Amino acid sequence: MLSRTADHLFWMARYTERAENTARMLDVNVQTALLPQSADATERGWRAMLGISELEEAFHAKYPRISARDVIDFMTRDPANPSSIVSCLASARENARAVRGTLTTEVWETHNTTWLEVQNQLRNRSLRDDPSPFFEWVKYRSHLSRGVTIGTMLKDEAFYFIRLGTHLERADNTARILDVKFHGAKQDSPSGDLGEPTIQDTQRDFYYWAAILRSVSAFEIYRKVYRDVITPARVAELLMLRPDMPRSLLGCLEEVVANLRNVANDNSARTERFAGRLHAQLKFASIDDILEQGLHDYLERFLADINELGNRVSRDFLLPISA
Repeated sequence: MLSRTADHLFWMARYTERAENTARMLDVNVQTALLPQSADATERGWRAMLGISELEEAFHAKYPRISARDVIDFMTRDPANPSSIVSCLASARENARAVRGTLTTEVWETHNTTWLEVQNQLRNRSLRDDPSPFFEWVKYRSHLSRGVTIGTMLKDEAFYFIRLGTHLERADNTARILDVKFHGAKQDSPSGDLGEPTIQDTQRDFYYWAAILRSVSAFEIYRKVYRDVITPARVAELLMLRPDMPRSLLGCLEEVVANLRNVANDNSARTERFAGRLHAQLKFASIDDILEQGLHDYLERFLADINELGNRVSRDFLLPISA
């Protein structure tokens, strides 16, 4: 496959997944902001939202202070923000248009319709009063894009590059959510402990961790797997080390390794080994060991490795300049 075509397919998938993950992160912030908490805690939550995407500096260049309304506007409708939902959907559509002949009609029409409909969605004044339906719509369109891709495309290199982009982006975003949310929870905890919740904080902790699980569609899965009270350690284990959890780090790395194998070329052996090492580190890790050495440090290393893996994929398969 031509590197230009592979590049467009890879980034089409990444931008679609990024739009969905941005919607998920914004939605969980909207929900947790409704919990009883101080104004400082609420502001920290929205600041963390910007920190997840490394956009705090860009935000402050436009807005003097952090508020829920301004962060939501910046992360949903601002075309100058390359990570806003509208920017991601525009980039996904442009990448799809560039390789329209490689996609099935159904996949192209899904991306094109999403871009056309998002204009109407953002003109709806109710977005400011209750943004959650819009976030659900973004997630639905992303689900539809993936479903149509799996259901209509030939399982060839084009398909594998799409899947590779999806799961690299998902691994990055899941790690960012975990890192920022666990750090925020530790700041807000009276004891600074992420172990078993105290009786005093049980109710608040339940809603906090339940909202985080829902942000990655994992609340029902958690109940099915653990059938017990929600604890931070188990949330981390589910979202990092469960291979059967669709958005877990291990689940994403298994997909990355498999799809890399399917598109392997003469130059990609080192990249495959690098991905295999990341996969093995997660596969044979225990959550107790990770928490003992420090979750933040572990996730920082993981994010650096995922970024390096993306660079290696670009070098081996894609155009020299990535989107």
